[in-house]
Amino acid sequence: MSKSPKTLAVLGMPVHVMTNYPGWLIECLQQGRGTHVVTLNAEMTMQAERNSSLAQVIQNAELVIPDGAGVVLYLRWLLWQKVQRCPGIELAETLLRELGQQQTSTKVFFYGGATGVAAKAAEVCQQQISSLNIVGTHSGYHSPEQEQQLQQTLIQLQPQLIFVGLGVPRQELWIAQNRHLCPQAVWIGVGGSFDIWSGTKHRAPAWLGNNNLEWLYRLYQEPWRWRRMLALPEFALKAFVYHFTARGAIS
Repeated sequence: MSKSPKTLAVLGMPVHVMTNYPGWLIECLQQGRGTHVVTLNAEMTMQAERNSSLAQVIQNAELVIPDGAGVVLYLRWLLWQKVQRCPGIELAETLLRELGQQQTSTKVFFYGGATGVAAKAAEVCQQQISSLNIVGTHSGYHSPEQEQQLQQTLIQLQPQLIFVGLGVPRQELWIAQNRHLCPQAVWIGVGGSFDIWSGTKHRAPAWLGNNNLEWLYRLYQEPWRWRRMLALPEFALKAFVYHFTARGAIS
């Protein structure tokens, strides 16, 4: 097994730092090592301060990657760590490409999004990577009866890589409650990735992402998110206060 990632902390939440997240997760898939991947950003960190259940899920996750610009800048500027941002959507895409190149029989499942979005995303991914083994998809909006059917489907199919796009904190809590259904799987909360892959929405231009401004493009696309964006200055303020009143490193 590859070297375990280094664990740091951002406002008390763990962040695992390593150079090759995809390679580490491919090994988890090969070894059947059940793994919950959390893509941590500033907004999720602030939600965890107010939601103890979410905080516990993040603490228990086997891999917490630095997804958001705020988290990365905290690690760079306050902890002096050479950390690269790892957007969850890019990690997911890299895993799919790796599986396609290796032409493995790894079973992949997409769950989340509006009706038809996950199915369309799977169709597009399958067209781009023909050797993928996508065994099923399911919408994120359904009745309790359909939820039970989904759980039975997962038990029967036993997919090994499961992408859950329900938004934060719903996807993290759902994974924690249901990962026992496929105990050897790698579960990743992918937020709105299905919308991007399906063509329903568009990702920010690369130059914005490279300058840690992807959030600005998201706000431009979805102005109603402005209240949620208030978490960013709140995170920045608390990050400085926390850093100078508590230790930032876990190990």
